[in-house]
Amino acid sequence: MDVGFIGLGKMGIAMAHNLAKAGHQVRAWNRSPVDAAGLTMVKTAREAFQAEVVFTMLSDDAALRAVVLDGGLLKDTRTGLVHVGCSTISIAMAEELTARHAEAGIAYISAPVFGRPDVAEAAQLNVVAGGAESAIDKVAPLLAAIGKKTWVMGDHPAQANAAKIAGNMMIGTAIGAMSEATLLAEGNGVSAKAFFELVLESLFGCRVYQSYSAKIVAEEYSPGFKMALGLKDLRLAAEAAERCGERLPILEAVRDQMTEAVHAGLGDKDWSALADYMRKT
Repeated sequence: MDVGFIGLGKMGIAMAHNLAKAGHQVRAWNRSPVDAAGLTMVKTAREAFQAEVVFTMLSDDAALRAVVLDGGLLKDTRTGLVHVGCSTISIAMAEELTARHAEAGIAYISAPVFGRPDVAEAAQLNVVAGGAESAIDKVAPLLAAIGKKTWVMGDHPAQANAAKIAGNMMIGTAIGAMSEATLLAEGNGVSAKAFFELVLESLFGCRVYQSYSAKIVAEEYSPGFKMALGLKDLRLAAEAAERCGERLPILEAVRDQMTEAVHAGLGDKDWSALADYMRKT
């Protein structure tokens, strides 16, 4: 297919490369200069939108609004275009995008992904999709090129965003639990290494606990997912809960701790650096 791709951060560039490796023609655009060997770089976002399918992998609501909506990209597009939004965005933004695309006669699906940059490079992402069945079917080969499985949450794009936000909330609260467990274990003479060997072999042998406990034990917090972005996702979770009238006290507690850590200067560290912050305060 003729594919446009907007947003070439660590995740986006890996996804775009995998689309190209699968044989698709990828015309890509990024807001800042980037080394994108193997991709056809275009000068404007509008050029990227002149495709059969366009992916956006921008950082947040504000970036999507600035580039897509305020940038007027929904005008004069190619007939039959499908826009695949892969960003982790608010429910409200997903609903606004859905409405604006419908007004413009453009198919829109949400397809946020679970996985860190190394997972994206290996084309092993879990893709969470929401939108019209016909649009999801059209882009299914493209989603298969970037991920190991596509999970369809429903025929409304925002349903995929709700699932992604809820999943990221669970990762954030797991990091909070690991951070506090580290304090408890170390405070009573048990090394973090010994404790997590026990936990991973007996109770929580899953990818989230494996990858983040390793960072906590090694005290190595180079960012796979920056804490500032993690905090953004916890904010999205709080907003989503408020929309449906639910109160989530565990989320509130972890969000408060992570807010303090970001204010202390850890925003560019991996969000597992919450453990480091809690160890030192």
